Amino acid sequence: MTTVALPAAARTGGRRDLAGTGTLLRLALRRDRLLIPSWVLLLGLTVVSMGGTLETLYDTPAKRAEVAGSMTANGSLRAIYGPVFGDSLGGLTAWRIGGFAALLAGVLSLLIVVRHTREEEETGRQELLSAAMVGRRAPLTAALLAALVADAALALLISAGLAASGQPAAGSLALGLAVGGTGLVLAGLAAITAQLTESARAAKGLAGAALGTAFVLRAAGDAGTEDASSPLTWASPVGWAENVRAFAGERWWVLLLFLAGTAGTVGAAYLLTARRDLGMSFLAARPGPARAPASLNGPFGLAWRLQRTTLLGWSAGFLLAGAVFGGITEGASDLVGGNEQTREIFRRMGGQQGLTDAFVAALSGMLGMVAALFAAGAVLRLRGEETGGRAEPVLAGAVGRLRWAAGHLAVAFLGTVLILLLGGLGLGFTYGLTIGDAGGRLGPAVGAALAQTPAVWAVTGLAVLLVGALPKASAATWAVVGACLGIGWVGAAVQLPRWAMNLSPFSHLPKLPGGDATAAPFLWLLALTAVCVAAGLAALRRRDVG
Repeated sequence: MTTVALPAAARTGGRRDLAGTGTLLRLALRRDRLLIPSWVLLLGLTVVSMGGTLETLYDTPAKRAEVAGSMTANGSLRAIYGPVFGDSLGGLTAWRIGGFAALLAGVLSLLIVVRHTREEEETGRQELLSAAMVGRRAPLTAALLAALVADAALALLISAGLAASGQPAAGSLALGLAVGGTGLVLAGLAAITAQLTESARAAKGLAGAALGTAFVLRAAGDAGTEDASSPLTWASPVGWAENVRAFAGERWWVLLLFLAGTAGTVGAAYLLTARRDLGMSFLAARPGPARAPASLNGPFGLAWRLQRTTLLGWSAGFLLAGAVFGGITEGASDLVGGNEQTREIFRRMGGQQGLTDAFVAALSGMLGMVAALFAAGAVLRLRGEETGGRAEPVLAGAVGRLRWAAGHLAVAFLGTVLILLLGGLGLGFTYGLTIGDAGGRLGPAVGAALAQTPAVWAVTGLAVLLVGALPKASAATWAVVGACLGIGWVGAAVQLPRWAMNLSPFSHLPKLPGGDATAAPFLWLLALTAVCVAAGLAALRRRDVG
């Protein structure tokens, strides 16, 4: 038999492609030393604490069986939370918080992966690192490993915490793996979008759209079936998480879907990164016209040009989400009138008014908290322009820092109003159509959505303060938004203390429609916004750019 010795370069090619991975991973974890622990602790402890809260609300097996039957029988509730597969405390915990935890695990993963891949290329830092002993696949591998660390920590915290609180170990492990597995699949999808686009914002937008599509598929599938057997549910990673059926006869084989999905998306990302040059993308930006239009004659026009695609995408998404929410609102009133456990859930989320109004108020609050993601991203675009070296040429001309910042802030503040308005229009119009009163329901729904504006602006003001005064810590804005989402979505259900609930600006808003509204909370939030924006812009004027 004849043997052929491979060249040294061929034998070591794989290792050379991964050279420096360990160093880049340590760098990524150091840069995310606030982001990852805050998300993991907040999300993990929220899941763990849910069991105790549900035990307080439903302290007998009969009550738990009653609420499980009520939730599963109602299509509106299945669309939001999914079906209930078991009436044990563990089963109710998986139903109430499992899907939400899976979604946020996906958000965390996509933020980590895009930040350490496409964002590094966009800012030019990756080119400097690649000049040293760094392999071609090392940056992507390090980013995926950082996401793996975060998802594994979250899965471990959920599994160990639930088991330590007295829940069955098998169900605890299944729920933790389902949440972490969803995060890994989204990490792979984010790795693909990072190869497709030239900007980090576009990559996050595409990955976020994929996550939103997964939620919509799961909601549409669960609305039509009581056992999560719809093909639409099985087409969604979030649907896979609920089909693991933690605490209800675990389906361990479903975890193989997460392995296959992660392997497929990660493999595709590696194939794509091997076929492009550093800084390039498969969806190249189109060249602009030879002469700039008059609309670009100023910082406001430039900011609009840079952020218009993102704003239009969010606008379409909110209009669609509002329409979906409006279509399922009528089902909330079909619940048994004497079921106080069901009513208590919506009262905690949407106020003490009638059940349907409380449902609309809860949905409006969800729109407001999600709108904070758009506002935070729009403000952080300022920091991206700095670190990308694109702010200095603009400021070198006859443009002051305040005018430059004002253009992006106008998109953030006014864009928030636009997407909330469209979300309210979609909700009110479709709900009115289902009950034959489109005109009568449109106004209250739009008012409830727009009432979230001061709280979103308060988060936006804090982002401006961080960008201006603490630019290196500006990424902490995402942790703030995540905390608001966690407090708003499950804070009342887990009975957080009042001081903890008050940390979120959304907790200070009246529950509309149907609730009592006074001007005081709106004025206080607007005043807080003004103070934060003024302080942030003052700091921006006095610090170095870049």
